[in-house]
Amino acid sequence: MPAINTDPDAHTSRRDTLAQLRLALREQQVVLDSAGVGIVFIKHRTIIRCNQRFAQIYGYAEAADILGSTSVSLYPDQAAFYTLGKAAFTVMAQGLTYKSEIQMKRRGGELFWSHLTGKLVNPADTNEGSIWIIEDISEQKAAQAQLQSVLTEQNLILDNAMVGIVFLRGRTLTRCNKSFENLLGYEAGELHGSSSRKWYLTEQEWRDAARQWQEPFAAGQAFEGEVLLRKKDGSAIHCEVRAKAIDPNHPDAGSIWITMDITARKKAETELLQARAGLEKLVELRTQELRRTVIALERKAAEQKEAEAHIQHLAHFDALTGLPNRLLLNDRCQHALSVAQRGQQPVALIFLDLDHFKNINDSLGHRVGDEVLVELATRLKATVREQDTVSRLGGDEFILLLPDTDAVGAASVAKKLLQAALMPIQIEQHELTVTPSIGIALYPKDGTDLDTLSRCADAAMYRAKGEGRNSYRFYTPEIQAHSDRTLLLDNALRRALARDQLELHYQPQISMATGQTVGAEALLRWHHPELGDVSPTEFIPISESSGLILPIGEWVIRTAVKQLAAWIERGMAPITIAVNLSAVQFRHADLPKLISTILADAALAPQLLELELTEGVAMTHPQGAIAVMDDLHLRGVRMSIDDFGTGYSSLSYLKRFQVYKLKIDQSFVRDITEDPDDKAIVGAIISMANSLGLKTIAEGVETEGQLEFLRTRGCDEVQGYYLSRPLPAEAFEHFVQNQASGTPPKQR
Repeated sequence: MPAINTDPDAHTSRRDTLAQLRLALREQQVVLDSAGVGIVFIKHRTIIRCNQRFAQIYGYAEAADILGSTSVSLYPDQAAFYTLGKAAFTVMAQGLTYKSEIQMKRRGGELFWSHLTGKLVNPADTNEGSIWIIEDISEQKAAQAQLQSVLTEQNLILDNAMVGIVFLRGRTLTRCNKSFENLLGYEAGELHGSSSRKWYLTEQEWRDAARQWQEPFAAGQAFEGEVLLRKKDGSAIHCEVRAKAIDPNHPDAGSIWITMDITARKKAETELLQARAGLEKLVELRTQELRRTVIALERKAAEQKEAEAHIQHLAHFDALTGLPNRLLLNDRCQHALSVAQRGQQPVALIFLDLDHFKNINDSLGHRVGDEVLVELATRLKATVREQDTVSRLGGDEFILLLPDTDAVGAASVAKKLLQAALMPIQIEQHELTVTPSIGIALYPKDGTDLDTLSRCADAAMYRAKGEGRNSYRFYTPEIQAHSDRTLLLDNALRRALARDQLELHYQPQISMATGQTVGAEALLRWHHPELGDVSPTEFIPISESSGLILPIGEWVIRTAVKQLAAWIERGMAPITIAVNLSAVQFRHADLPKLISTILADAALAPQLLELELTEGVAMTHPQGAIAVMDDLHLRGVRMSIDDFGTGYSSLSYLKRFQVYKLKIDQSFVRDITEDPDDKAIVGAIISMANSLGLKTIAEGVETEGQLEFLRTRGCDEVQGYYLSRPLPAEAFEHFVQNQASGTPPKQR
């Protein structure tokens, strides 16, 4: 039987957790009940949960009264329900929000207009239900209909008026009635968008007319006068005009002009005056109605804006830490930079990222990780001033905006942040310590907007990580150049395999006993058509950080194995082919199986493949390294330790590693003929290897003196420029053939 947990602290913790859960649910229900819109959760066409406002919209006194009802009852009929469902599912199944305005049905059968917003809880599984937000927009629809009625009546007045009516904005016709077009002899719509200059006889008369009406317009008065206008056929027509600015305080709103042929006026002056008075009164009445409608719409818009402002407030802050998110940070940064620009003040932007934070989440869970982030957010806020902004971008990334802060001030803040983060964080029984890497960018030196400054600070932060972590670095052009170069190489490297830009060169490994080639080390080379030859010391780390090392590494092993098989098939005596393994490759779970597959595909004996592993990688996780080495050993593959002597190896582990060769690092070989320490180290490595039954190979041999020293100390194999540079496949084959025939090699 499993043991019963009698720990009282554990029971207390569960009670606390349940209490917190109940409190959270009550708080959530308060939020739902206080919302100004209806909110409902529907699952399997059944109303599972809703707030009070939703129930009220559909005519229910309490939310509980509608729970359990079918969602079909909310629609006028089943056809309407299925129509909406078909339209909504297409959008929501993509993980998007569906929005629509449709008619719905209250409990008593009354139809009303509503605005719906819906989203699936889980687009991958529609059975988990959906969330809907409902707004009753019946009053808004009625107001829109009333406004449309007013506009229709206004159009009828304009179209049937016996006088020409023109709306001008910036002396350009935006609208006129048919009477005005007939007055000047134009076809319908022919004057739309044209300048009023078109119906004046001369340029000067057009300019004089402007001076006449500008003063009364500015005073809020109407302009009245007689003008001589030009008809389409060029003939003049004497007209009387009356005009007024729509809004004297806003000239851009334009003006309205009433134009009349003076002949018609003389014939029926009294009748015209009555018509004009009636028209003005009607326009005034309609204007008042329109104004009231506009006021109502503005009031409704203000209410909606207030509700949206509340939602926007929620959207501006990080849900976990309560810190401003990137959206609010962007607003504050724009304001800070604007103030800084006017006052010639500096601004500092700090990018902070926690070192190895993933280890906390992986080891203790995301809940503990979240609590660490909340505590860190509190410390960051306490470290800076009130006018500074601490924001969280997501994960363990934070950005701090420091207005009126120069390099000295930013460095001071960075030091305080490092000290604040180092204080232990107590989460339950765990006492955790986190360290940050910090990058700093300064306005205006490093950039004039948030995107540029954050990129610079991010690049500086990665420099801090690369130089030991738990430190801060200022952005420099050299950092940007390195970042740009890294991005350029990363993008180019992703296409290098497909575009056949990678190649292997092979450096002979010579037996000290026979002087013959007994092995070849496969070395990766990259020639880019524009960038030229790119050094492995530059692109290998990029491939490791981007994950490209896995496909590239597999290509290297597969190509090297196939090449050796081809040499043997053409008559070359079997030799070993050595391939370097990166830490990423070595820790991949499928490595042993992949190696066996590659060897089987090439029909090559496993013992001819030698996988080189650096000393540092082997000792990082020695137990895991032992397991992988044992697996490869059982498959017949040989292992060697590369760069031996540059790291720290425990002899207790070394004798348990399934390796058969140690490679002496070239840093010890370089000064082996002059430096007593290097002589002692190399001699000790060879002696230790002999005692453990391991072979030794020295790399970087460049002189006869180095070669002779290694021979006297009993080193088994050597490689280096003195013997041969790394060669293309064909040149390597010729090297071995010449060596076998006794012909001196042409290249060293």
